[in-house]
Amino acid sequence: MSNRRKKSSTPSTAEPAQVIRKSISEQAPAGRPSPAEAWIDRYRHNGGLRQYVVYLAFALILATFSIILYDDGFLRSSNLLDIGRQAAPIAVMAVGMAFALAAGEIDLSVGSVVALSSLVAADVVGSHGFLAGALAALGVSALVGLVNGLIAVKVRIPSFLVTLGMLGIVSGIARNWNDLQSLPIRNDRFKELFGAGGLGPVSSLLIWLIIVGAIGHVALHHLRWGRHVLSTGADRGAANAVGINTSRVKISALVASATAAGFAGILLASRLSVGRHNLGEDYLLTVIAAVVIGGTNLFGGRASIIGAITGALIMTMLNKGLILMGLEVADQIIARGVIIILAVALSMREAKES
Repeated sequence: MSNRRKKSSTPSTAEPAQVIRKSISEQAPAGRPSPAEAWIDRYRHNGGLRQYVVYLAFALILATFSIILYDDGFLRSSNLLDIGRQAAPIAVMAVGMAFALAAGEIDLSVGSVVALSSLVAADVVGSHGFLAGALAALGVSALVGLVNGLIAVKVRIPSFLVTLGMLGIVSGIARNWNDLQSLPIRNDRFKELFGAGGLGPVSSLLIWLIIVGAIGHVALHHLRWGRHVLSTGADRGAANAVGINTSRVKISALVASATAAGFAGILLASRLSVGRHNLGEDYLLTVIAAVVIGGTNLFGGRASIIGAITGALIMTMLNKGLILMGLEVADQIIARGVIIILAVALSMREAKES
């Protein structure tokens, strides 16, 4: 009887907090589920069969283009490596965007951050060396993310509007950086380390993608901060109730997104040997599509780093395949738009069902 009274006296609003507390607590619960039950719970929480849709789509698209474009050499190692090199900066941006979306935020300024980062890197590399150039670009990018986060959280303006405004501000700064003129990069160390070099046939771009993807996966799924990001995106009120500083989590997620975009700017500048004011400005829709079709919930609470990288590979493979098929740029844009609509529709359906 006493147990019933205790249960009935507990407010219903505390139930989400108890769920989150279990996911972040270091103490094992009294009635630990069996391994099979734990796997089923994780399977359902991650979206069931939908979490594998991106990998099935990747295999299907790869097989389709391999058949249709067999005579055009789609399966040649040089073409596949080129797809990987083109996808690497987008995938790096997708890793950062996954954290922002998982925390219930969005970052629309990533494209302009790529451009500004490339210019900062090119400018500083020429006078202070490759390491200073990379660190300066990352520092500026992180600063943009910090400003985004502080305004969104402290002033309580939706991140959609904050980062939309920041997109214009950063884009204007990039255009004024060198009066719309590109900045060439002549530092061989910088180019070999971040874009033009590699280990045998494996480009340094792919190596950096693997490193960033591994860091993102570990941070999201094996560190307390990652669990806090997911808990904050799932239910901010419940996360606050169990002692998570959700304001700090949201700010850090936006910093991670901008910093990843800054690193993508370094990779692009290194690969192209130039910093430009419009570098990466058309990547925003591609990045969002890659993250969402990769299994990240557009409304927060669930994310997949491996899925986001796979989504970036899908988007790049689609562009490459459509080019080899002779389709125009306009047709590629239409294809990306259709994919984004389908991905957002799937996310909204998941949000309603949950």
